[in-house]
Amino acid sequence: MTKPMLILIAGPYASGTNGNPELMARNLKRLEEAAWPIFQAGHVPMIGEWVALPVLESAGASGPTDPLAADVMYPTAERLLQHCDAVLRLSGDSRGADQDVAIAQSRGIPVYYSLGEVPSAAGSAS
Repeated sequence: MTKPMLILIAGPYASGTNGNPELMARNLKRLEEAAWPIFQAGHVPMIGEWVALPVLESAGASGPTDPLAADVMYPTAERLLQHCDAVLRLSGDSRGADQDVAIAQSRGIPVYYSLGEVPSAAGSAS
């Protein structure tokens, strides 16, 4: 790898939570746990919710279960994938993460299924 990549971390966020904010927060924390190893490998981690949730809030939505979320959550990830160099797909059922993988594959963007598959960037400390 010669340059740092922008890597979208995809995995369950709302899936299987029944709209429970505690469970969604737990899922987001799990996604965020992959951020540091990606950064250590010399890349820039990205999680769609880091962008989509503030957009939802600024639009006046009550949160990720608000009807407006359908117009923001998946479209945010799709737009981010126009800028991402790779996707890290974490395990777990997630329609959104599966959609991210499908978009990445259709665009020829690499999809990794474990942190161990993510190559180090040139000059990284790892």
